[in-house]
Amino acid sequence: MRKEVFTSFFYDLPMKTQTFENHTRYFPFHHFVVTPLSLIFFFWTVFRMDFSSTDQILTSLYYLIGAFLLVLLPLLARVYALKLQNRLILNEMRMRYFHLTGTSFYSKEEKLRLGQIIALRFAGDEELLPLMEKAIQQGMSPKEIKKSIKNWQGDYRRV
Repeated sequence: MRKEVFTSFFYDLPMKTQTFENHTRYFPFHHFVVTPLSLIFFFWTVFRMDFSSTDQILTSLYYLIGAFLLVLLPLLARVYALKLQNRLILNEMRMRYFHLTGTSFYSKEEKLRLGQIIALRFAGDEELLPLMEKAIQQGMSPKEIKKSIKNWQGDYRRV
């Protein structure tokens, strides 16, 4: 069994075995510091806007634009990271499918939504192909797919 760790800013920390119930990940610095503080600053800027004179209006607009950009930066960083992660998972699934079947994944990929493919990523090799067929035939949601997995393969390096 491989060592279950995730990389933090400074060191590797052990992580408990991943399951459907605990597979959601939060990056505390992003989710609980940067994003909330940028939102607080944005709303504080809106609340403090001053329309008493032309100079105050221009200053208020200047701060509003800056606050808006500060709100967008963590959101944009998260979107980029998740899009890249999705591409990596798709390539991983293409490789796994080829490894298991010796054929291309493209024909199955056309029948699955990205969310279904991402959910299938957590299935062990022995149950991946039957679960994939079931997902295609029944149009299972990503949540249904994840709940159907018996041998959960954790992803400990997700963004």
